[in-house]
Amino acid sequence: MKFYKFFPIVFLFGGLNSILAQDTIVAKSFSQYPKSMIKIDEFGNKYIDDESQKAKIYDINGETVVVMDELILAGKPHFNNQLDQNYYFFLNKKLNRVYPLFLTALEQYQDIQNELKTIDVSKRKAYVRDRQNKLADEYEAKLKNLTTSEGQIFSKLMDRATGKTVYEIIKGLRGGWSAFWWNVKGNIADVDIKEAYDPHANRVDEFIESLLQTSWNAGYLQPYPGYRDFKIRK
Repeated sequence: MKFYKFFPIVFLFGGLNSILAQDTIVAKSFSQYPKSMIKIDEFGNKYIDDESQKAKIYDINGETVVVMDELILAGKPHFNNQLDQNYYFFLNKKLNRVYPLFLTALEQYQDIQNELKTIDVSKRKAYVRDRQNKLADEYEAKLKNLTTSEGQIFSKLMDRATGKTVYEIIKGLRGGWSAFWWNVKGNIADVDIKEAYDPHANRVDEFIESLLQTSWNAGYLQPYPGYRDFKIRK
């Protein structure tokens, strides 16, 4: 079953061989960065936290100094058999297909959250409905071909990034009754939108986390803001 039947909710919330750094750091001058990105550390030094390059760009007495961020070392997980390894690479293919859509959905969700803080309570429902309709029209062609496995990966990525399952995100935006029905539709498509992301307890999530860390370290995937803040929920 295709995941697109479940997907209108997407835009409501909007090893050592694995330890690979980017070959080149492009250290732009401070004048090339927006002023809003400039921060000051505890010693009074100005710097830019460039997450795309996993580096901090400092301005020290007019000189540009690049400090690489600490890389999270992630080797490939232990494979029980060849089938296990094949599934790992299968997930990698699916992750690379889903990831750009996830980044867009995450950005849209965060944008909606920020907008809702400035909107009167009585107008929030209409605002969310309007945003949903516009985004569904814009992205339906891209979403309708996603498979169930891709839909589940998307759901796990959203939980990793927001600390909320897709069910909780929908419930927060549209209420418990709507979230209940979206969960039913997700289950029909074999997508459990109530399942939290836990790479320590879930074998598939362990694979996804390994693939994420490897791809971020190698520069194959763009890290999302706050990607290092993930913590397992107790």
